[in-house]
Formats: sequence, structure tokens, C-alpha cells
Amino acid sequence: MLRHVAKRSFGSLGIPQNKLKYIPKGGFYPKGFKVGSVASHVKKTGAPDLALIHSAKPCTAAGVFTTNKFKAAPVIVDKENLTLKKNEDFHSIIINSGCANAVTGNGGLSDAKDIINYVDKALHGTTYPVSKTLTMSTGVIGQRLQVDKIKSGIDNIVTEIDSQHEDWLKCAKGIMTTDTFPKLISRNFKINGIEYNIAGLVKGAGMICPNMATLLGLIITDAPIESITLQNLLSKSVDKSFNCISVDGDMSTNDTILSLSNGQSGGELITEQSGEVYEVFEKNFKEIAIELAKLVVRDGEGATKFITIKVKNAKNDEEAKQAANSVSNSALVKTAMFGKDANWGRILCAIGYSEIDVEPTKTNVSFVPSDGSAELKLLVNGEPQLVDENRASEILEHEDLEIAIDLGLEGKGECTFWTCDLTHDYVTINGDYRS
Repeated sequence: MLRHVAKRSFGSLGIPQNKLKYIPKGGFYPKGFKVGSVASHVKKTGAPDLALIHSAKPCTAAGVFTTNKFKAAPVIVDKENLTLKKNEDFHSIIINSGCANAVTGNGGLSDAKDIINYVDKALHGTTYPVSKTLTMSTGVIGQRLQVDKIKSGIDNIVTEIDSQHEDWLKCAKGIMTTDTFPKLISRNFKINGIEYNIAGLVKGAGMICPNMATLLGLIITDAPIESITLQNLLSKSVDKSFNCISVDGDMSTNDTILSLSNGQSGGELITEQSGEVYEVFEKNFKEIAIELAKLVVRDGEGATKFITIKVKNAKNDEEAKQAANSVSNSALVKTAMFGKDANWGRILCAIGYSEIDVEPTKTNVSFVPSDGSAELKLLVNGEPQLVDENRASEILEHEDLEIAIDLGLEGKGECTFWTCDLTHDYVTINGDYRS
């Protein structure tokens, strides 16, 4: 659930030059889906703030949601509808930005239901006992949706959605809040002569912390997937991607990742018993999720560095993730990275208070530069190394950096986590996010 900050919005200052490389010039998009966005004028800037994804053919669906106890109205409504329809017979996802519809009581729940029913009526000419539309919202907490503006936007958007690359990019722009660039990834691949397409969209830049980060994400495919298989695949993929990123240690009320599959590619129904077909599809689906998660970190509010934290030889994978999470959320580690200070003691402190099994005399910490040159060892088997400060400064000048942590235990637990630095701009952005 990101807050609207005009100075970082797509419509005010445009995309920073160093972010243009992350915007695709083309793509491979799922058959049978039409997408797009419009300005419903909920955002004061007049930037796109309402997005729609629609398939004429019914879809299986899956969702993973925030664990925050103050769940937003769209989260509550989606979870209920997915359960009632057993993750099947959905056609659309409507997403509004500029207002989170979170902590808005029964009125907020009524608004969310009103919006999805309005989409059903606009697309199908009728409403249903259980809506065929899922919904997402992002923006300021505690404010009711401007329903009349959004309904007017829906009237416009249903006539404008299409299936081209430009439409997918418009859709990615329409869900942005404090993001500085639209986040869109797609790919296609063949299995046994059948061509499958997957597209992923995500928004997020602040209030990013696992389980999950503050984001809205969508993974859309034309593969025919059994509903329970899609749900399991999404849950596993989120665990290795969106649950392994952090910007600032704050968890949102609105975090949602949804997936739709309309089967338009043809081929056999994919289940977890489909052998090679499932394995190849799973690999591509997970990689899309990981790439999207990395884009969120690269757009972290005020961030100047993309930091990969790799932990190995922990007691188990869970403890490796706990250690990586602790380091990634340490304000002292993150500010040291911003200041280009090789203060590895802060990394050890964060590992030490993470409440995992650690053997200090077996612990190793290194900086691994992004240019492929030799790592800089900071701690070897608990013994501090004489650090070449000039070499450390060279490594910390890079936009990308890896912190390698070897706990030296016999459990062989591993985890890769992604985070960013903490800068002056983060404070500036979040000091007036409602303006």
C-alpha cells in the first residue's frame, strides 16, 4: 500500500534516466487478455490511476495477501470471493491507485464490492452473486474510495483496453504511486510444441518488508492450469521472491499478488503431476516473480544501491532467511551502504540479534563486487581482515553490490535476499507523502 507522492509519480517528473533501462520496448503477452489504464482523476496530478485486466474466457485465479492484521477492504473481499468460487471462473482484475481503501470499516467493504459489481455489469451486462472480478487498491490509508470518479473511469477503460505492448505498459503505469517507473516483464516459451506466455506487473517502492512487501503484483498467463496448482505455484514463487525483499522494514495493509490463467494457449491441463510440462512452467513462473521483486527493490524510495544478501551454511533455509532478513532491515547496515562505509561490524550485529544459531569462530563475511572481480573478505572464521579501504570504496561506488555471509554450520541452509540503501531522500519522500 504505497502513498501518493507527486514528486515521484510517473506523471510529474517523468522516469529518471537511470531507470529507463528497466522498461521493456516489447514483450510476449498472454493470449486472450486485454489490459490498459485511464485517469479517473482520483490522483490530483491527472496521472493514470485506474487499471483493468480482462479475459473474455473464464480464468482460474490465485492470490497471496498481506499478513498485516489491518487488512484493507479489497484484500478481505478478494479472499472471500476466491474461496467462494474455489479459485475459478474469474474474468477481470480492477486496480485503483491513489486511495488504499484500508481501515475504512464497513463502508470500505461496501465500496470494494460496489466497484467489482460495476465492472461485471460494464463487461458482461449483469452482476453475479459472486463477482467475476477481483480488485486491488493502493494509496493513502484511512480514506474512502471516490466511487463516482472510479465508476466514470470504468466506463472509459472498458472501451480502451487492448492486447498490445503499449496497453500492457499503460496498465503498469496505471498502478503506480511513489514508483518512478512502470514495472513490466514478459516471456514466452515452448513445451512439447505448445507456446506459453506469461506477463508480470508490479508496483512498489516504499513500505517494503516481507511477508509480503508493500506492493501489488500480477502474474498473468494463457497456460491452462488447475486452480489448486496455480495457487500452490503462486505461494511458492512469492516465498522465493516478494518475501525475500525489503526496502524499509514496514509492512502494508494492502499487499496482494494475484494470478490469472485463461488456458488460451491450448495444450494439456497443467497440474503438479504433469512432469516436464509443470517443471518448465514452474521455472519460468518463479523467474518472473523474482525479476519483478528485484524491480521493486531497484525502485526503493530514495535508493541509490541494489544490494543482494546471500547467506549460506546456516542451520536450515529458514534460519538463513531470518539472518538475511535481519541484515536487510538494519538501518545501520543500509545507511553504511549509502555512505559507502565498509562497516562490516553492523552486518555482524544484525546477524547476532536475529536469534538464529551462530558460531562466531566459523562466520565469514565478504563484499562481492558486481563487475566480477575478486571478493573483498571482511571476516574469515571470526577473524577480522585488514581491509583495503581504497578497494572497499571502489566496490561501494557500484550501484549493485553483494554481501556474502557464510555461517559455517553443517545445516547447509541458504537464502538470497534483496534490499537497498537508506538515504536522505527516503525521509524527504515519506515526511510528506499525503501532499
